[in-house]
Amino acid sequence: MKIPLLILIESVHDFLPAIEDRGFRCILATTPEQRARAIREHADEIRVVLTRGATGFHADEMAALPKLELICSLGVGFENIDVAAARARGLRVTHGPGANATSVADHAMALLLGTARHLPQADAWVRQGHWNGFMGPQVSGKRLGILGLGTIGLEIARRGALGFGMTVGYYNRRPRPQSGYTYYDSPLALAAESDFLVVATPGGADTRHLVNAAVLDALGPQGYLVNIARGSVVDTEALIAALAERRIAGAGLDVVEGEPVVPPALFTLDNVVLTPHSAGRSPEAVSATVALFLENATAHFGGKPVLTPVPGSLG
Repeated sequence: MKIPLLILIESVHDFLPAIEDRGFRCILATTPEQRARAIREHADEIRVVLTRGATGFHADEMAALPKLELICSLGVGFENIDVAAARARGLRVTHGPGANATSVADHAMALLLGTARHLPQADAWVRQGHWNGFMGPQVSGKRLGILGLGTIGLEIARRGALGFGMTVGYYNRRPRPQSGYTYYDSPLALAAESDFLVVATPGGADTRHLVNAAVLDALGPQGYLVNIARGSVVDTEALIAALAERRIAGAGLDVVEGEPVVPPALFTLDNVVLTPHSAGRSPEAVSATVALFLENATAHFGGKPVLTPVPGSLG
């Protein structure tokens, strides 16, 4: 008998046969309407849920599934999964730290380069029949600030230091002296010493609006912001104002507050590059995250400890 698995994300669609082959019966529900209907119609069957941090899974949904045992977040984030409620109900929660770090770090550098060198705008300019007219700062040798020196932050730092000869500073909840990079004791101090500030910290209440108007002003009119973490980390209204008033030079955003709804004001700005929360969506990254999910789920249903429990959840 296959284990009923509720899947709330569409990025694993190509991997459904492989998931089925590992002993799961997939119930795909990627819209709010499908999600509510699947929970209602399969309430007495579902034993495991596959989601991601931004999509989440809520206390009332857990309460509606009496046979639920395991909630898995495909990526590293878990900010919208009610971990406390899961723990109270005896549910295990896992995530995927490191599985998509390479892809996200690559994308961060692409956004950094694309924003600084105005690549989308230059491409559109040429397609309109024009030539010349675009100039942007070089990246090599500049100061790279990283907000959150976890697995992804370290990958970004390595690319900046080794690939572009950048000097790297960082802000983290705790210093990481073994990294060899310069630690700053606040986002404000880091921004003041950065030409490019990359947000790579987890989302959630603890990091909400960590990048605010003061941090953006410290980054300054020659500085660039890149966010491949969570939209909630950046004060969107403050960012829009800083971009519109040229108090920072530009921004590259893979995430925004309230996504998938994008603030219309961002569309009117010529100094921002937007991508649709796709930093971790390379074939290699999705394959790695699905593989880790299957390892966690197989371990759980085989009576073994899960490999990557979410901090604060049951191990």
